[in-house]
Amino acid sequence: MKIIAPIVAGFIFATNFSARAADTPTDPQIAHIAYTAGLVDIGYAEIALQRSKNKAVREFAMEMVKDHKAVNDKALALVKKLGVTPEDNATSQTIASQAATKRAELRRLSGPAFDRAYAENEVAYHSLVNAAVDTQLIPSASNGELKDLLKVGLKIFQGHQQHAEHMAERLSRKHAASKE
Repeated sequence: MKIIAPIVAGFIFATNFSARAADTPTDPQIAHIAYTAGLVDIGYAEIALQRSKNKAVREFAMEMVKDHKAVNDKALALVKKLGVTPEDNATSQTIASQAATKRAELRRLSGPAFDRAYAENEVAYHSLVNAAVDTQLIPSASNGELKDLLKVGLKIFQGHQQHAEHMAERLSRKHAASKE
């Protein structure tokens, strides 16, 4: 059941995102969506750093904080350079709302159950956000520098997804072995 929750939430996120993206978000909206998505993952990582004792999970979470903050800092520098104010929008609000629900769910867990849930969420979250960046945000961006930053971020975050997939697989194998 725990694996289904991020998938269902992800489907809702993807459906909402696609429906809104059909309206072609503006560059200020894209900047806000991307920044919000980064903040959400930083929030998940901060919970992992508070709750997990697993070295691999903690190292992954530290990487998420470092990388997402770095990309968000570059995004802030870009919008400042361009004189653009990121614009809150329905997609950003949906991302933030769903993240609040997921953070509450993660905070109720501890030990190996937390580690597995965090890893599974990271896989699902990166999968959905990466797909949205690739198929919606990059094609919709009109500013070349914003488009380039999104492409750089996507490469980094695809690496995060692969790392999360490996971590989730190792945690699942470890969990299965402990039940034998």
